[in-house]
Amino acid sequence: MDLRDRPEDEAFRTEVRSWLVEHVVGEFADLGGRGGSGDETYGFAIRLRWERVLAEGGWTGLAWPVEHGGRGASITQQVIFNEEYVRARAPGRVSVLGEGLLGPTLIRFGTASQQARFLPPILRGSELWCQGYSEPDAGSDLANVQTRARLVDGEWEVTGQKVWTSLAHQADWCFVICRTDQGSTRHHGLSYLLVPMDQPRVEVRPITQLTRTAEFNEVFFDGARTAADNVVGAVGDGWRVALATLAFERGVALLGHQLSFRRELDRVVGAWRTGARRPDPVLRDHLARADVEVEILRYNTVRSLSDVDGAEAPPEASIAKLYWASWHRRLGELALTARGASSMVAEGFPYELDEDQRTFLFSRSETIYGGSNEIQKNIIGERVLGLPPEPRPGDPAEPRLPK
Repeated sequence: MDLRDRPEDEAFRTEVRSWLVEHVVGEFADLGGRGGSGDETYGFAIRLRWERVLAEGGWTGLAWPVEHGGRGASITQQVIFNEEYVRARAPGRVSVLGEGLLGPTLIRFGTASQQARFLPPILRGSELWCQGYSEPDAGSDLANVQTRARLVDGEWEVTGQKVWTSLAHQADWCFVICRTDQGSTRHHGLSYLLVPMDQPRVEVRPITQLTRTAEFNEVFFDGARTAADNVVGAVGDGWRVALATLAFERGVALLGHQLSFRRELDRVVGAWRTGARRPDPVLRDHLARADVEVEILRYNTVRSLSDVDGAEAPPEASIAKLYWASWHRRLGELALTARGASSMVAEGFPYELDEDQRTFLFSRSETIYGGSNEIQKNIIGERVLGLPPEPRPGDPAEPRLPK
C-alpha cells in the first residue's frame, strides 16, 4: 500500500490547500475548526454560511457523479480533501447527513424526480437533513424499528418515536426508516421515507448531554405526512436501502476523523511536555501507544476504502468502528490524566468546557452511537469470523451438557 502522492494527487492537494488558505479567514478562521462531532451546535449560523461558500467554490458533493452536480472525485482525491480540510482547521460541516449519507443513497436508489428535487438543495447547503433510524427499543438493533407508516389519501402517515437524532432541531427533512407492512417483523416490511420536519405533527425535543450541548434529539411523529412518492427504493425494501446508507457513513470521512484525532493527540502530548507529569514513565508509555494506534487507524482506514462498494456496509467496517471509538474514549481519559488535577476545573462559569474536557465527556457516547461496541463485536464474531450467532429471544434453548 503506497500512501505517497502521485504528481496528479499533489496538484489536487495544492489546489485544495490554496483554496482553503484563501477562504478560511475572518469568522470562519475564528471558529478554529470547531463544530465537529460532539460540538455540533457551536457557531452554527457561521458554519451554515460556510456551507454556501463551499458550494460556490464547487467543493460540495465532492464524491458525487458529475451528472448529479458533483465533482466525481476519486477515493484518493476524497482522502486528500478531508486531510487538507482538517489541517486548515476549516469549520465543522453542517450538511454531513445530507451530502454524505442521503445524497449518495438517492443517487443509487432514488428516482429521477427525487434526485432532481432533493440533490440540488443539498449541494447548495439550503436544505439540511437528519437521520431517523434509532428508537428507544431499536438503536444498534435497527431491525426492531416500530415507527409505522400507512398510506392515507395519497400520503404516507407516519407515527412513532425516534431518538438520538443529530441536529433534528436544525433539519428541514428527515430520512426515516419505518414499518409499512403492519404484520411484518425484524428487517422485513420496512420502508425508507423522506419526511418534512416543518409540520405540526412533528415534535422535536433536544436532549441535553454531559457537555451541556444538545445536538441529539427525540423526534415524535404523530401522524406526520409526506407525499406517497417520497419513498426511496421499493416499498418494503427499506432494509437494503438503510444498509447502503450505513455503508456511506463509514467511508472516506473517517480519514477526516483520523486527522482530527491526530491533532487532539498532538495537543495532549504538547501539554504533557510542559506539565508536571512529564517524568511519569507510565504516562509516557500510554502516550507512545496512542501515537502508534492512531497511525494504525489511518493505514487500516485507507486500506479498507477499496473494499466499500456502497451497496452494503461490509462487516469489516465494524472493526474500524470498534477501533476508533475505543481509541478516542481512551484519548479523552489520557488527556485529563496528562493534565492532572487542573483538568477537573471548568474553563469558565457556569460550565464552560475546554477541548480536552469536551473530548473526555463526549467520547463516552462514541462506543454507543452508530452501533455499540457490543453489537460491533457480535457482527465481527458472526460475519467476519464465522462464529455461531448469539442466542436471541425466542430461539430454542441449547442442549445442556451432562455434568
